[in-house]
Amino acid sequence: CKGEDKVIQEQGDVIAAEGDTVTLRCRFETSDASPTLFWYKQEVDSYPKYMLKCFSETTDKAEEFNNDRFDAKINKAEKSVPLKIQKLQLSDSAVYYCAVRP
Repeated sequence: CKGEDKVIQEQGDVIAAEGDTVTLRCRFETSDASPTLFWYKQEVDSYPKYMLKCFSETTDKAEEFNNDRFDAKINKAEKSVPLKIQKLQLSDSAVYYCAVRP
């Protein structure tokens, strides 16, 4: 019997100023011993854009997010994959989604 794979984002709105650093939390539940987690960014009136994926000790970023401002790593002990955004810019204002590969 396979359990349900899911992510939990309980944080709600995050208020921050330009130049700040924020960490967006995401917990996951999966029966996969080596899960793959994703982060997406959705701006107003647009579709969710793929940002990055984390698997094992590796983080693979989309070209647009392939810089030092964005980082995420899987924390297996906490079953979480926090997304850290540094040097915040106005253009970072969006809804962020994490997802787990089923």
